[in-house]
Amino acid sequence: MNYTQLFNTVKTYTENEFPNTTFTGTDGVTTVTTLSNTQVNTFITQAETRIYNAINIPALRKNVTGSLTANNPYLSLPTDWLSAYSIAVIDGSGNYSYILNKDVSYIREAYPGPTSTGLPKYYALFGTQLSNNYALSYILGPTPDQNYGVEMHYFYYPASIVTAGESWLGDNYDPVLLYGALLEATIFMKAEAEIATMYKAKYDEALNELRRLCDALERGDSYRDGLLKLNAAPKGGVI
Repeated sequence: MNYTQLFNTVKTYTENEFPNTTFTGTDGVTTVTTLSNTQVNTFITQAETRIYNAINIPALRKNVTGSLTANNPYLSLPTDWLSAYSIAVIDGSGNYSYILNKDVSYIREAYPGPTSTGLPKYYALFGTQLSNNYALSYILGPTPDQNYGVEMHYFYYPASIVTAGESWLGDNYDPVLLYGALLEATIFMKAEAEIATMYKAKYDEALNELRRLCDALERGDSYRDGLLKLNAAPKGGVI
């Protein structure tokens, strides 16, 4: 399902064209108009955010390389970063050392100052404030004693289907995206409770099916796990 199909399906299911809406601004004079497309796009992007934060989809991983600087204990994060899958420090000989995720307090106690240097063994999510903006980075322990390469394998926020026209979810498992958008639409429309409950149930069902795909089927194989077997009941049922 591409963006156009999703957009039209949301309007069809809800039987709502979501006409342009005009509101009076806080000054009581200025008017603000929210376009029909903007309303439906918000339903879709809110659904995407819900899904990407609920399930780590293996297909939505990236591998990036960078560098660690001697005496600098911080590692900046990519702008589309969602969560880390693995981080490796690479020495001058090209050897990989995978480092472990710890709490900031652990690193601060184990390596109390930036002069505690060596090959990094641990990392922790660390917040920093830049003017009025907040950014995230990783703090390393110990602080790098020299320049190193670094390779990060991480889950990322993909471009929204709204802007890209297509997405992995739309191409591979569109029910969760559709029902997520419909659930957001029912909230906007202040739909009756039974309608909201129905879409919530359909969304949860689709989300659980996607979780089974991502957390089970795509993380195993028949060699290690064997083939799935169902026990047959005497009269042809399944137990």
